[in-house]
Amino acid sequence: MATDKTKVEKEYTVEDRLKALYELQTMLSEIDRIKTLRGELPLEVQDLEDEIAGLETRVQNFHTEIGELQSAIAAKKVEIQNAQTLIDKYTAQQNNVRNNREFDFLTKEIEFQTLEIELCEKRIKEFSAQEKAKKEEVENCRVTLEERKADLQEKKGELDEIVAETRQDEEKLREKAKKLEQHIEPRLLAAFKRIRKNARNGLAVVYIQRDACGGCFNKIPPQRQLDIKLRKKIIVCEYCGRIMIDPELAGVNE
Repeated sequence: MATDKTKVEKEYTVEDRLKALYELQTMLSEIDRIKTLRGELPLEVQDLEDEIAGLETRVQNFHTEIGELQSAIAAKKVEIQNAQTLIDKYTAQQNNVRNNREFDFLTKEIEFQTLEIELCEKRIKEFSAQEKAKKEEVENCRVTLEERKADLQEKKGELDEIVAETRQDEEKLREKAKKLEQHIEPRLLAAFKRIRKNARNGLAVVYIQRDACGGCFNKIPPQRQLDIKLRKKIIVCEYCGRIMIDPELAGVNE
């Protein structure tokens, strides 16, 4: 026993299907036009959001690196203090040595700790210079970040305004298109969407214009034109693959 859905599908003639496809295409083309009104704004907004996220991550990394440099500087200062403590200790011990060998050993230790202090001071200067450079980078990023956030707010405002103006129309069209799709058999609808996706202008259904395909403008043989006007079967262009209909069905007067 055939299902109700099969019965409904059988009631639709080829002409009904072609009309439905052309009507669906008209709605989808209008949705495309609405999207075009928004221009590149959605992409610009996305790019700005990505750039801001990248800048924020970069600033966070700089802060982490600055913290590490500050810890390294503090550690070197502790090393200097420890070395100075040892120098003071060895200097005091030189006053109580029993022979030249002990004196020379302490002298070498004092020299070694002095070199350690000089090396630590050199490292502190290097770390301080790096810290200063990182802080400058943070400030530059902060300025850029504020500019990008201002740009994002402006672009979002423009986009929201356009979307607000067109949202209601777009929603109505999408709802109508969704209902209309229910009356088109799945295989035909899938073919229509595939053709539309591959077409640069988004047109999957075209009507004959001056004996030629309205999509690729290649000439159509007279017999094929007659078959198209009879609306007994779905015919596609042998050159571009678009579904073809006669101008009358499209509501166009030649």
